[in-house]
Amino acid sequence: MPYFTDDYLQFFKDLAGNNHKLWFDTHRKHYETQVREPFKRFITDLIHEIQKTDASIQLEAKDAIFRINRDTRFSKDKTPYKLFNSAVISPMGRKDKSLPGMYLEFNPEYITISGGIYNPDTEQVRRIRAYLTRHFKAFESIIHQKDFRSLYGEIKGKQNKRLPKEYRLLAEKIPVLYNKQWYYESRLSPEILTKNHLMDTIMRYYHIGFPVQKFLRDALKESVSLA
Repeated sequence: MPYFTDDYLQFFKDLAGNNHKLWFDTHRKHYETQVREPFKRFITDLIHEIQKTDASIQLEAKDAIFRINRDTRFSKDKTPYKLFNSAVISPMGRKDKSLPGMYLEFNPEYITISGGIYNPDTEQVRRIRAYLTRHFKAFESIIHQKDFRSLYGEIKGKQNKRLPKEYRLLAEKIPVLYNKQWYYESRLSPEILTKNHLMDTIMRYYHIGFPVQKFLRDALKESVSLA
């Protein structure tokens, strides 16, 4: 039985044209039954599936799922609600978004599946770069796997224009040293949400991306300096 019905997607379509508190409060019951609860149920089951591969994931769905309310404090867009559900499955969930993990976003336009590390701090960037210089062949073998390239393409992320001097020559051969984020991403049609094979599809994407997550976690465990 599918986790979601067409009502899930329709709610966000309707919200897009009525993104204000009065409308949301009027439709809150519908949101809770047709949107929030199905998403929570899916994330709960997904966590259980992922735990079979990754014992470091000891979360409940509430620790992984982001609120639908937008943070409008520093945004010109003052609409109060997101037009999607999202969750991050990592050792600390949404409490620490700097750790490697898997991110999901379900909205009426597309389904986003991504993983890796999106918000590393300065020390984490340093560790990953140092680890890459010593294990780049292993990293390259992972991201050049046929299935990875087919589903995700390549490693993405913002880059620094300049690097510390110890990396400048190495970066000619290892261009991902310029990165200050290392993540992969794919988008699927939202129609998959109402299909019986949704979990199987998400888990396939998870397994193919997991070696990158593991590589990044291994990098963060080591304290290595090239200085």
